[in-house]
This record gives sequence, structure tokens and C-alpha cells, in this order.
Amino acid sequence: MRTGKTSLLTAAIGVVCAITVLAAPGTAFADPGPSPSATASPSASASSDAPVTNAQLEAVRKRLDRLYRAAARATEEYNAAEEKAKKQNAEIVRLAKKIVKGEEKLAELKKRAGAAAAAQYRGGGLPPEAHLMLSDDPQEFLEGTDRVRQGQHAAKGLLGEMTRTQKDLKRYAEDARDRWRKLEAGRKAKAKAQKKIEKQIAAAEKLESTLEKEERERLARLEKEAARRAQSAWLSSGILDDIKGEASAQGKKAVAYATAQIGKPYQWGAEGPKAYDCSGLTSQAWLSAGRGIPRTSQEQWKQLERVDIRQMRPGDLIIYHDDASHVGMYVGKGTIVHAPRPGRTVTLAGAGSMPILGVVRPDAD
Repeated sequence: MRTGKTSLLTAAIGVVCAITVLAAPGTAFADPGPSPSATASPSASASSDAPVTNAQLEAVRKRLDRLYRAAARATEEYNAAEEKAKKQNAEIVRLAKKIVKGEEKLAELKKRAGAAAAAQYRGGGLPPEAHLMLSDDPQEFLEGTDRVRQGQHAAKGLLGEMTRTQKDLKRYAEDARDRWRKLEAGRKAKAKAQKKIEKQIAAAEKLESTLEKEERERLARLEKEAARRAQSAWLSSGILDDIKGEASAQGKKAVAYATAQIGKPYQWGAEGPKAYDCSGLTSQAWLSAGRGIPRTSQEQWKQLERVDIRQMRPGDLIIYHDDASHVGMYVGKGTIVHAPRPGRTVTLAGAGSMPILGVVRPDAD
């Protein structure tokens, strides 16, 4: 390892620790453990050219995990804001069409009202009732009475329809203004989430860049080992003996789609076909199977029917972490397919390799 590399690693960890704390409101992304100097930095007595130990790399691994989890949370915030923006845009378009139709209808009603006024003017300005009273023909008087009654009813209906149309237009305009305000709020939320994502990913990349090739390889092995230990602990409970559910027809299609994406890169906010984030992969897989589901992992957890993990079947979605910030699709035999994080590709992994929050079923009915 080059001279001063350990010191550089120490400094980099200190910087990303500060970024993690400051990048989000409160301490949402802060390290809940001891201070960085006690857990992430090499020993103060270590020589500047001393090799990075496994303990120090383990501290780096944990820090990277926190940074990427923070980025995952921000990604789902971004995805949620994006979904809201799509809905607001669609609603604004719908209201705009209503306003156009309403204005066309109002113009037609005004035209009819104008024609009625012109007819009265041609009659000398006298209302139909006056013309009727001046008639000398009894038969004409009786027929005229019915026409006047019909005319009065039509005029009243015309005025009523104009009033209703004007009220509808006013309501549509107010609704559209409200949607625009929500759309603008959504844009701000997206921008804020994007800054969080970029800051967390940049901090993680900065930390990884301080490592030599050999150290990055050791770090990758540590990541795999941590996942293997978690998976082994999950399997040691004997839970796999209870999971015997068979995929539904739609579930098979969703699994086929998701596994066909293996090897494609993770990209936050992506829904394919060239790249995916975790919930982009699961939502598109189920859409390909003919079942639309919520876009984000949090909404998938909130809205889809929950099932006991022992009743799990291929196609079901496993939600991870207490904040529901990650999701993978169960494909059978204790395995999921998922889009892990920036710098990784869609891959298979142990279903128990991350902390499981619960399981949801898109085609529960």
C-alpha cells in the first residue's frame, strides 16, 4: 500500500461520516453506533504506510452499507414524488380538456341566448306574452299560450344551463390551480431527493476510491461474507422447509421477466428496459405479467396484501429494512432477484441476506 494511504482512508471516512449526518433532516441517515473515530478510522497509533486491516475494511463496509441505504431511501422518495407528478400531470390534462369542452358549451349557450334576444328584437321588442294578448284570433291565442309556456320553460332551462356551466368552469379552474400547486411541490420534493441521492452516492464513491484494487477485492469478499452469514442464519431456522408455495400463472410471468433482467445495471429512478432500481424492477416485472402495482417499495409494502413468510411463493415481493427501503422478488429455493445498489447489477441473492420486514403478494386475489 502506498505511503499515507491509511491516513487518506481515515480522512475519507471522516468526511463521509459528516456527509451522512448532514445530508438529511435530523439524524435519519446518521450512524447509530459509536463515533466514526472509534469505529471507522484506523488506530491513531498506526503508521501512515501501514496496511488497511480487515477490521478497518469491515468498518468501511458498514459505512458504505449505510451510505447506500441512505441513497436507497432517497431514491424511493424520488420515485414517490415522480409518481405523484405523473398523476398530477394526468389530472391537469383531464381538467384542461373539461375546461375546453365547458368553454365550447358556454359559447354555444350564449349563441342560443343571443338568437332568442334577436328574435324578440325583431318582434318590436315586445315579449311573446304581449303579442299574445294583442291577438284577435281565439285559436291563435290558445296555440300561442302553449308556445309561450314552452318558450318560458326553454329560456329558464337555457339560463340555468349557462349558470351551471359557468360554475363548472370555475370549479375546474380552481382544481387545476390546486393541481399545479401540488405539481410544483412534487418537483421540489424530487429535486430535494435527487440531491440526497447524489450526495450519498458521491460520498460512497469517494470512500471506495481511497482503496487499492486489492483492498476493494477484500471489501467485496467481506460484503459477500456478511450476506452469506445472514442467509445461513435465516436458513438455520428451518424456514425453507415450510415455504412450499407454487407460483401463480402471473407470478411465473413476473419471475421470468425479472430474472431476464439479470446483469443489467442498477440506476436510481430507472424502470428499464436498460437499467433498474429495486422497485423499478419489481413493478415492471408485475406490469409485464398484467398486474399494475405501486412504484415504490414503501407503497408496495403499504398497499399490497401481506402474507406470512412461510406462505411465500415465487413472484411474491420481500420488503427489506425497517423503513421498507428495499425490495426483491422471491424466485424460489430461498432466493430473490433484485437490483441491489449503485455500482451493482440485477442479480440473484439469498432471501435472508438482508433484514426482512415482511412479504407482500401482488396477485393475492
